[in-house]
Amino acid sequence: MKIRIFLAFALLTFFTGCKKKTDIDSNGVPTKLLIGCYAGDNPGRTKIALEPFRIYLQEKLGMEVEYIFATDYAAVIQAMRSKKIHMADLTPFAYVIATQKPGLIPLVTFGEYGRPALYHSIIFTNPQSGLKSMEDVKARSKDLTFCFADPASTSGHLIPSAFLSSIGLDPDTSFKETMFAGNHAASILSIKSGKVDVGCSNDELAFRVLIRDGVMKESDLVILWTSPPIINNAITIRDDLNKDFIDKIRNIYLNVARDNYSVFSQDAKRYYPDPSNMNYLEVQDSMYDGLRKIASGIKDLKL
Repeated sequence: MKIRIFLAFALLTFFTGCKKKTDIDSNGVPTKLLIGCYAGDNPGRTKIALEPFRIYLQEKLGMEVEYIFATDYAAVIQAMRSKKIHMADLTPFAYVIATQKPGLIPLVTFGEYGRPALYHSIIFTNPQSGLKSMEDVKARSKDLTFCFADPASTSGHLIPSAFLSSIGLDPDTSFKETMFAGNHAASILSIKSGKVDVGCSNDELAFRVLIRDGVMKESDLVILWTSPPIINNAITIRDDLNKDFIDKIRNIYLNVARDNYSVFSQDAKRYYPDPSNMNYLEVQDSMYDGLRKIASGIKDLKL
């Protein structure tokens, strides 16, 4: 499957909030820490949930901290590559794309019971479609529309693309029409409304959140396929920053659940209803090698 992740006008808006790439002192420490973040399916809630964490980081570091919100992951990736921001919260696939070029260090990921927290990709349909299995999808594919979420999404693009290919369905040519909904909520709701026949997203971090918010019921979708477990997002930082500063930030994340559970829980509850057994865990680049292997099957993968 060929894909190029294009940067639209939103990228220009995103960059207006970013400092110059030289905005670090002679020791490699930012004068103001800028963290890039995808605003998510509910930007207002994302900003509210992260505000306590921003204040906490600011107090711990003794410097001003600002989240720079983007409408897609491509903008965050490009901002990191061009040194417009210092840190970023990247989905697994976005991290794989970003690390095609050197310059990033993974710091932490969400953990649960002392192990990295995992989630799943799902492919689903509307109950009215009459589709009961992926065999039905394969048999009727030429008459069906299919939507992914974001191009740089792991559960909403990379993993389902690989699965479709494994069962003989080319995402580019096998369906009547293939499109990107723009985000996970849009993908799910386009199927719920019947505007699109089949879509993909993730179960814990999107589907369950919409159910919890009362936007939809579990019976509004028929889940046709669930992926093996996927490792979660990587909080990343530029490797040209001061090494002691990088270690300090890593330790703040690793200890926040213990030192200030209220701050941590507001962050985690964007995805998980009960983060009482969760924390941030140190993550290694090698943990994403499995996804790199899958991504290697996508031709012309570039920004």
